[in-house]
Amino acid sequence: MQNKILSISKSFLEEAIEDYLTTFGNFPETMAIADLGCSSGPNTFMAVSEILDAVAERCLEFGCQKSPEYFMVFLNDLPGNDFNEVFASLACFHAKLKEEKGAHFGPCFIAGLPGGFHGRLLPNCCLHIVHSSSSLHWLSQVR
Repeated sequence: MQNKILSISKSFLEEAIEDYLTTFGNFPETMAIADLGCSSGPNTFMAVSEILDAVAERCLEFGCQKSPEYFMVFLNDLPGNDFNEVFASLACFHAKLKEEKGAHFGPCFIAGLPGGFHGRLLPNCCLHIVHSSSSLHWLSQVR
């Protein structure tokens, strides 16, 4: 199901990245990404991988003079999520990223961000891309 959701939303993601490049000409030095409702398990890095793929593709397509030097990724889920499992799988994610994108593609720094997104998770104006595909049906409260 998550693959289908990502497949459907891929064109929106690509369009948003193109709009950013059209507006600003280049990517920022640091690109900050948040995945709200990342879960744990084999699908945890699926959305982040899609986002990084889209950034890399658009960078090549637009002939960017400067790609992001590095990426900051915030993986958010409720505090009961098994973030230990997420962190244990980081080495595999980084190895796959290096294999697919090469050593020239900026490093990806990943942090767990436990908490509901009913309130503030991060300061204003600190994120470039926020992804949330299937977390709304898990809302723990309605405001």
